[in-house]
Amino acid sequence: MTDSTLSFLDFERAGWRDPAVCDSYDARLSPVTVQCIDALLDAADVKRGARVLDVATGAGYVAAAAAQRGADAAGVDFSATQVALARRRYPGIRFEEASADALPFAPGSFDAVVSSFGMPHFPDPDAAMRDAFRVLKPGGRFAFSVWDAPDRAIGFGVVYAAIRVHGSLEVGLPAGPNFFLFSDPERCKSALLGAGFVQPQVAVEPQVWRVAQAEAAVETILQATVRASATLRAQTPAANAAIVAAIKRSIEACRGADGYEVPMPAVVASAAKP
Repeated sequence: MTDSTLSFLDFERAGWRDPAVCDSYDARLSPVTVQCIDALLDAADVKRGARVLDVATGAGYVAAAAAQRGADAAGVDFSATQVALARRRYPGIRFEEASADALPFAPGSFDAVVSSFGMPHFPDPDAAMRDAFRVLKPGGRFAFSVWDAPDRAIGFGVVYAAIRVHGSLEVGLPAGPNFFLFSDPERCKSALLGAGFVQPQVAVEPQVWRVAQAEAAVETILQATVRASATLRAQTPAANAAIVAAIKRSIEACRGADGYEVPMPAVVASAAKP
């Protein structure tokens, strides 16, 4: 069982402080998440000369892609480990440790704020949207990406479905936002409007997770995630064996000619600051 006295923020920060988790995510899941970077930057209207902030920057891929477009990019992450990784990989870009709901920038500092798959990890995603609104200039844009609904983002969907059938999702983790909260386009739009943004837009971007073996999918969940990994590790041995077997059976349905191609589409939502 996980220490139930931890806050969700402490739980997430502790998980993403682990260099092994960050390295595994970078090696195993970043090849999926980078697939919608261009769509994310397009949704935020990132162009040459724009000042861009990447929130929950991880290894810095989105900030680097913005810089490649000629933008003046910076990144923040609540994990010092991720910030160190991003600084090593992209030494020419400014990266800082900061929480999404307490950005260390003055109001009106940026033309665009983006967040790639960060929203499910924020204790209060609505507060994060409000702070993105605060640091944007009038007319600036905010865009974020999240995983699509679990019946479409198969890589995560089969994990939680297997746990629901063969084990328990109630394992004492600190309470946090629904991992798939923003998979719903209407929830995206209402949250953006509630934060003060206008003209919200939502699109679904296809992505594919390629793994050589079904076992690799299970290993990725265990080694490269925080919440899903903790949920799996908290199951009884018998339940865990049944869950792993069910995940492998589901992944087998995604077998292709050269391995497994698991659908992992992203929802990309954006809006403007009036």
